[in-house]
Amino acid sequence: MDVTYIVGRINGLFNIINEEIYSKESGLTYHADKKVKKLGYSVNLTLDTIEEARIQGVDMMVTHHDAWGELYELKEACIEKLAEYGISHYYNHLPLDDCNFGTNDSLLTKLNLEIVKRTHEWEGLYFGRVAESDEEIEFKELVNRMVNLLEEPVKFWRFNDKKVKRVGLVCGNGAPTDCLKEAVENECDVYITGECNLSTIQYAQFKRINLIIGSHTFTELFGIESLALKLNENIKELEVVRLNEGHY
Repeated sequence: MDVTYIVGRINGLFNIINEEIYSKESGLTYHADKKVKKLGYSVNLTLDTIEEARIQGVDMMVTHHDAWGELYELKEACIEKLAEYGISHYYNHLPLDDCNFGTNDSLLTKLNLEIVKRTHEWEGLYFGRVAESDEEIEFKELVNRMVNLLEEPVKFWRFNDKKVKRVGLVCGNGAPTDCLKEAVENECDVYITGECNLSTIQYAQFKRINLIIGSHTFTELFGIESLALKLNENIKELEVVRLNEGHY
């Protein structure tokens, strides 16, 4: 089927409230001008994921991240490689963080937590959540759930002795202290995200909120997986495969 048809079906999954922001935060970055039979999904567009797509015989890649401008020559190198292999590419960033099947909602569902509030608003879209457990659980139990789910080690800091009831989450890069501050203001026991720095840790210690830090990529994997599987449900003849990425 045609690439533009697939992009149209993807766009139909979203409640687009701001066309300008949606077009800035998602879109087709390379059109190989060939029919698509097999689609591969990953969080990142890199030379490695493009090579994985070639190995798996993929006609189109769908990712959460584009190769951003701050990666300098990488985007140009990726487009050159996509052109060489004849693989189209589409990405969806902030709308996927915001939607009810995206990065944050998918991770919380797999952690068996119930979403109670959308948080971290930008331009009418929300890239964070507050969720709760049905019953209070031990902090280490939540850490173990993250390790098992992400299939990678996680970093964690315990700054209070309470059991966990209320969790704040920003998938991906929730390292800025203003992101953490919103979880504090929502009286969360734990804050989960995919990146941190010294100020994140120091502010968490000051505010006595526990931290769990997975990787940027694998906290966001389940959102792009959900998008690909929804697309597969809508287009039965489209084969969908996961493109493996390394744990950093």
